[in-house]
Amino acid sequence: RARERRARFVGKNGACNVAHKNIREQGRFLQDVFTTLVDLKWPHTLLIFTMSFLCSWLLFGMVWWLIAFAHGDLDHSTRLQRDPAEGAAGAAAGFVPCVTSIHSFTSAFLFSIEVQVTIGFGGRMVTEECPAAILVLIVQNIVGLVINAIMLGCIFMKTSQAHRRAETLIFSKHAVIALREGRLCFMLRVGDLRKSMIISATIRMQVVKKTASLEGEVVPLNQIDIQMENPVGGNSIFLVSPLIIYHVIDKNSPLYDISPMNLHHHEDLEIIVILEGVVETTGITTQARTSYLADEILWGQRFVPIVAEEDGRYSVDYSKFGNTVKVPTPSCTARQLEEDKSIM
Repeated sequence: RARERRARFVGKNGACNVAHKNIREQGRFLQDVFTTLVDLKWPHTLLIFTMSFLCSWLLFGMVWWLIAFAHGDLDHSTRLQRDPAEGAAGAAAGFVPCVTSIHSFTSAFLFSIEVQVTIGFGGRMVTEECPAAILVLIVQNIVGLVINAIMLGCIFMKTSQAHRRAETLIFSKHAVIALREGRLCFMLRVGDLRKSMIISATIRMQVVKKTASLEGEVVPLNQIDIQMENPVGGNSIFLVSPLIIYHVIDKNSPLYDISPMNLHHHEDLEIIVILEGVVETTGITTQARTSYLADEILWGQRFVPIVAEEDGRYSVDYSKFGNTVKVPTPSCTARQLEEDKSIM
C-alpha cells in the first residue's frame, strides 16, 4: 500500500499551509491595529469600516442631544412646535439655542453626520451660545479625520498589497531533472505576464523535509537552502522574458542520492521556490512562491523553447510555458554519475 503523501508546506499558489493554534498572547495583535485591519478578510474589513463611522455618528449624536437637553433647546423647540407665538416670544426674550433646529435625537444624529462628513445642509448650525458645543465640534472633526485616515489607508493597503502583483508571476506546474553541461540539474521555468518589470528580482530555493539529528531530535519541517543557477549567473535575474532556473545536483545538494527509481518514494520531499523583487510601478517589494512535491518532478524531460523572433521583435508563446519533451538522461543518482565519470 502506498504511503499517504504528507501535506504541502507551501501551495502551488504560494499560500503557506500553516495553521496557528493556541495563541495565548492575543493582545499583541492589538498593539499593531493597522496591520491587523489590513490582514483581515474583506467582509470583516468592510464591517469594521461601516461600524467605525456609524458608531462615531451615534456617539456624537448622543453628545449633541445631551448638550441640547442640558441647555433647554429641546423644551424651546417643543414649545415652538406647539405654539409658534410662544416660540416667537421666547426668541424675542433673547433665547439662543446651542445648535439650531435640534428638537429630538434624530435631528441630533443628522447634525452629527453633517459635522463629521462636512455635508452642511444649512438647516442646523452651532451658535456662540455654548462653548461646550464649540469644543465638541472641534473634537468630532478631529476624530472624523483620524477615522478617515485609518480606514481609507487600510482600504488602500488592502487593494495594493504586494501579493496582488505576484498573481502575474508564474511558475511551471512541473519541475524537471535532466542533463545540462554534462551534469544532472533540477530545472523549472518562471515568467512574468506583465510588461512592467520586477526590479532587482532574486530567486532562491529550499528543500523542506523531515529530518532527525544524531541526538534523536526530529525536525518535521527542516528547511535547507540550495544554490540556484540562472542564465546570467548569481541569484539576480532579468525577468523580461520567461527563464529556466536550474540547480546543479552536486555533492552539496539534498538531491544528490535521488534516482528516478526512488524519487516518488520520497513523500516527505518538498522543494520551495521563492521569487522576490521590487514592483517597478509602485516600488513595493513583492514575493511569489510555489512548491514541487516528488510526484511533480519529471525525470528525463526538458522544457520546450517558447521564445521566437518575429518581425524584428521577440514573442513569447505562453501556451507552451509548461510543456516538456523527453531527453536522454541517465537513470542513476548524481553520486553514481560522478563516480562513473571519475572511473572513466
